[in-house]
Amino acid sequence: MSEPQPLVQIVGAGPGSPDLLSLRALRAIEAAELLIWADSLVAPEIAALAPDGCERLRSGNLTLEQVVAAMVDGVGRGLRVVRLHDGDPCLYGALQEQICGLAEAGIGVEVVPGISAYQATAAALGAELTIPGLVQTIVLSRAGGRTGTPDRESLERLAALQASLCLYLSARHVDEVQEVLLRHYPADTPVAVGYRVSWPDQRLELVPLADLARHSRSAGLERTTLYIVSPALAASGASRSRLYSPDHDHLFRPRATRPADGRP
Repeated sequence: MSEPQPLVQIVGAGPGSPDLLSLRALRAIEAAELLIWADSLVAPEIAALAPDGCERLRSGNLTLEQVVAAMVDGVGRGLRVVRLHDGDPCLYGALQEQICGLAEAGIGVEVVPGISAYQATAAALGAELTIPGLVQTIVLSRAGGRTGTPDRESLERLAALQASLCLYLSARHVDEVQEVLLRHYPADTPVAVGYRVSWPDQRLELVPLADLARHSRSAGLERTTLYIVSPALAASGASRSRLYSPDHDHLFRPRATRPADGRP
């Protein structure tokens, strides 16, 4: 029987609050022997969940190559390596590059998902982002900025959908963002502006789209900020899901059989 492939766990720490960790993420952190964590983005209370004897390496000032080398070294020393990311590693987490770098060293990866900031923001507002008859699509994206986005995914094209649009990493480009969005959404469309959502210093406000840039500048927002622009944030309770409607039958709730005379 072949030897099991060594593994690195890449774990989503969620948006900030330790009680938003998944059980799988918590167990991975509690069993870590080498914890490599994004100290500029992950709450220190989460990193503190690792055991006392765990080696800790802050990655805020490291390159991808240095992070991968540290993981490979840890695995080579027989340590249980946990790479801790903010939010969900599958979103803007350089996940693919790390998986490829580890694969070249013959090391596999287990990815543990985490709650993303857009989910925590919607939950904090008590808001549904998919309202029947109004909006049924959620788009996760970012402003182009220095790294750019593919032309087919330009903000102009995404905004034209008028979906629930969640923009990460975009606060530094808020003037351009507002200008583009106003070509497709009404000026009074509510925008959720979330800063460090679920952290002790969380700031979360709803502002009209036309006031987004001014609000962001006055609040000094540049990093760890999420924008959600959506008509769903102003929805009334009039719309409802067909799934739970009494006149909608489905596999688990078939339509009641009526007598031939039509009486109930």
